[in-house]
Amino acid sequence: MSEAIRPDAHSQAQEGPELSVIVPTFNERDNVTVLYRRLEATLPNVAWEVVFVDDNSPDGTWDVVRELAQKDSRVRCIRRIGRRGLSGACIEGILASSAPYAAVIDADLQHDETQLPKMLLLLASDKADLVVGSRYIEGYKSEGFNKQRAGASALATEVARKMLRVEIADPMSGFFMVRRDRFEQLAPKLSVHGFKILLDLVATAHGTLRAVEIPYTFGARQHGESKLDSMVALDFLGLVLAKLTNDIVSLRFILFAMVGGIGLVVHLTTLFIALRLIKVPFAEAQAAGAIVAMTTNFILNNFLTYRDQRLKGFAILRGLIMFYIVCSVGLLANVGVAFSVYDQEPIWWLAGMAGALMGVVWNYAMSGLFVWRKK
Repeated sequence: MSEAIRPDAHSQAQEGPELSVIVPTFNERDNVTVLYRRLEATLPNVAWEVVFVDDNSPDGTWDVVRELAQKDSRVRCIRRIGRRGLSGACIEGILASSAPYAAVIDADLQHDETQLPKMLLLLASDKADLVVGSRYIEGYKSEGFNKQRAGASALATEVARKMLRVEIADPMSGFFMVRRDRFEQLAPKLSVHGFKILLDLVATAHGTLRAVEIPYTFGARQHGESKLDSMVALDFLGLVLAKLTNDIVSLRFILFAMVGGIGLVVHLTTLFIALRLIKVPFAEAQAAGAIVAMTTNFILNNFLTYRDQRLKGFAILRGLIMFYIVCSVGLLANVGVAFSVYDQEPIWWLAGMAGALMGVVWNYAMSGLFVWRKK
């Protein structure tokens, strides 16, 4: 480590931190103190701060961080209420930091914090704008990455690299360090939804970030459970589609539309079962299909599209009723636009697409206003 990034205690106090470590957390109370101590041991000659961005963890992670902050001014806590999501947490944390370099590291202790000095040196010596802890270059070791998760990550990496023309080997990594000034230039175009902040960052930069990848050891999780679930696949696909449209269409709208597509399959499946297997009249079968599809869409949107505003408790019932109303009006808008287009140009598929687009736009706009409205 060069002397340029090893200030003495007096200069640290005067000049402020050189490195901000951003740690998004949710139910990680058993890990934050361990991570803090590891950062202390790893960065003895670096002026650093750590910003824990906690999504109002039910286990009180934010309270543990606050106790640490009372003892060490280098520790900060951003407690987010009514907002969820790793990408949004990372963006808020980096923008709230004060150092010229910002690292993102998970709180689950699986990322190798001993690589932080090397990453900092690469940035401070102006050899890169972005340094990525990569799982796909020589020297990487894994102690806690199961085969199923590794396979899914490799597939997503290949899709991202080919469809978005991302050059780095591991755009799905959650361990990286970036120049704060470069991040701020790109931040307005980043999505606050989803999990893959690095992929979003690199895709948004369109090759303008000088990136260096270094290997690291991926450790085994010691406490808690992984926050990744089956919905992450749909979340990832939505992000890829958003970037393919150059962010003209938002990630949230794409996820909403994708959920709507799933709802169409559910509707047709229910209609088939009701008509052919249960033998009910068409009107009742169609109504059953619509109700099942709307209910499915509501559940998926609540857990994926609006995960940062997820409804809980009694609010779920209220939200479901409002969603039924919104979608019913959306259906009328769908049919109205379809008939209007068909009258002018009698092409059935064009009219159908126009009506469907009107329906999804209406449902998306009204759902944001009345179902998952921000408090």
